[in-house]
Amino acid sequence: MITRRTTLAGLALLSLSPAARAEPGNDALTRYPAEVSGKRPAVILLHGSRGIEIRPRAYQRYADALSAKGIDAYLLRYMTETDMATLNSKMSTKESREAYDTTRFDGWSDTVAATVTSILGRPDSSGRVGLLGFSLGGFIAANTAARDARIAALAVLYGGMPNATASKVKHMPPMIELHGEADQNVSIANGKKLIALAKSVGAEAEFVPYPGKPHGFDFSDSDPMTADAIDRVSRFFAARLAG
Repeated sequence: MITRRTTLAGLALLSLSPAARAEPGNDALTRYPAEVSGKRPAVILLHGSRGIEIRPRAYQRYADALSAKGIDAYLLRYMTETDMATLNSKMSTKESREAYDTTRFDGWSDTVAATVTSILGRPDSSGRVGLLGFSLGGFIAANTAARDARIAALAVLYGGMPNATASKVKHMPPMIELHGEADQNVSIANGKKLIALAKSVGAEAEFVPYPGKPHGFDFSDSDPMTADAIDRVSRFFAARLAG
């Protein structure tokens, strides 16, 4: 069994879970299994618009923290090659990318929902699945959670709810949103609106602002708030997916 260890400069050394395993027959899904026996909850991680490979260790740290708490973590590459080419084109603008996202949110959520179905069908599934989304992945996670009552918990980092979905929301699971107050990519107003929306339909929702922090602050290898964010998120899922 291979064990990974990642050092965060200025932070305590984090003990990490077993090496990730590509799911047989699904190159888009990587599983970080918990080192416990029996039935277990799961969390699906949804990356930002630049994909996983640009900062794989940042996502792995969350997956490892979840698996260390007895939760199977799944890193899902929900984008098609066309999505990646369109969103990361040197010719694209913020406005064109946002317009493209609007046409793809439901399709991406369908991909997430199919993954939920697959995970719930596993013999080691406890029947409890959460979503963890970053930036664009946060919008997709929120969109999916509003549509799919099987989602038992939702954590969003510097994301929000797609405008086209907001007026249709009738249900949201317990959720937490983490957002840097100095975010210039996704305004903190998006996170606040998401929390208000969740509360308006009766969901328990917590908003955690990070003063002075930019977009993707938790991807830093040296900022102490990286460890803070990972700890908050992993504890949230451990509490909400238990039982």
